[in-house]
Amino acid sequence: MTRITFEKAQRWYAGAERPAVPGIDLEVPEGEFLVLVGPSGCGKTTTLRMLAGLEPVDSGRIRIGDRDVTRVPPKDRDIAMVFQSYALYPHKSVRDNLGFALKMAKVARPEREQRVAVAADTLGLTALLDRKPKELSGGQRQRVAMGRAIVRQPQVFCMDEPLSNLDAKMRVQTRGDIARLQRELGVTTVYVTHDQVEAMTLGDRVAVMHEGEIQQIDTPLALYDRPANLFVAGFIGSPQMNLLDVRFDGTGLFLGTHRIRLEATADVASVRRVTVGVRPEGWDLVGADEGIPVRIDLVEELGSDSFAYGSAQLGDRTRTVSVRLPRRDPAAVGTTIHVAVPQHGAHLFDTETGRRLNA
Repeated sequence: MTRITFEKAQRWYAGAERPAVPGIDLEVPEGEFLVLVGPSGCGKTTTLRMLAGLEPVDSGRIRIGDRDVTRVPPKDRDIAMVFQSYALYPHKSVRDNLGFALKMAKVARPEREQRVAVAADTLGLTALLDRKPKELSGGQRQRVAMGRAIVRQPQVFCMDEPLSNLDAKMRVQTRGDIARLQRELGVTTVYVTHDQVEAMTLGDRVAVMHEGEIQQIDTPLALYDRPANLFVAGFIGSPQMNLLDVRFDGTGLFLGTHRIRLEATADVASVRRVTVGVRPEGWDLVGADEGIPVRIDLVEELGSDSFAYGSAQLGDRTRTVSVRLPRRDPAAVGTTIHVAVPQHGAHLFDTETGRRLNA
């Protein structure tokens, strides 16, 4: 097992006004499954490609173990890459696709066949070894791509949105396969996705990226429970956190004309504008005239959960609010429910800087 270290690694594309990755500092411990997540263009794929040697590092350096690989060619980094496109040879069988890299590395035939057999058995591909890629489903093709990486026995796995071409059911199944394999093999893995549900499911830790910089890196639950800033708060969670402007009048905090039950700490009082964040499941459902009235515009029934999306008049502004409803007790579209900000579980942020205020 091998740790990975980025030391102010920067990538600046020619003609760009700013670097795609300004200078990332990151350490991935041995055997960890780290997920890089963020919106399109946030720099996550560029970061992964720098690690794999597919993008040059303009400044800073990258280490794999104790070895500086910043200028080392991709083929000499002992990394296996799994791409969004399966990148299989269409004219070769599954067996030949799995063993091709070993053949090119001049691995002896007996060892090559043994490694292919083990990978095929691990991934449930043994019965498919003589098929061509066109005869496989999307999930099976992705497993072949995974197997091709496994047979190489690399120090590091790099995975670039490997599930994005699969349908929803196959994505969930393959996600489980990847998590199980990584645990069994113990190979240090860096995985890129734009899907925050995928990130929260797979990662030992998750790094949330925005404009080439890591906004927060932590365990999935820590990101959900204690987002470091407004960007992380809005990105992590589905449905996303409600983020609403709060007025502080010197005596208390108000959402529109509704006083909320949160203490105005010195940290809160020191900033010009405050945003309160409430998860859909975090609202207190209260009686009429006790909280903020929310007129329901849409109810999303998910079987185990129901979410209401409605409109709330907060001062002179109408805001959209999402609320998780009690199980099997959904409200109807067109009706009004009343919600209150919880005393515990609400998040406060400086609106201008985005930083978290409450400890």
